[in-house]
Amino acid sequence: MIVEILSPSTSRKDRFIKFNKYLKAGVREYWIVDPDDNTVSVNILERGFYRNSVYGETDIVPVHVLEGCEVNLNEIFSEDENE
Repeated sequence: MIVEILSPSTSRKDRFIKFNKYLKAGVREYWIVDPDDNTVSVNILERGFYRNSVYGETDIVPVHVLEGCEVNLNEIFSEDENE
């Protein structure tokens, strides 16, 4: 599993160049976190291609390569620094 967090300077590289490299390398799960939009694009490798699902800041996202593991995006994208 690979998680990339986008920044303005690396967004294109993460979304296209690395995406294709990870696909060719057989990375089973690849997340692209967009902190500007509070979204996570989850790519799951199936039959040589990525199946993509996009989740928003209130979603709970299953980690497919770790059975039973989930990530609550509300906790990740929360603006309250005291949490």
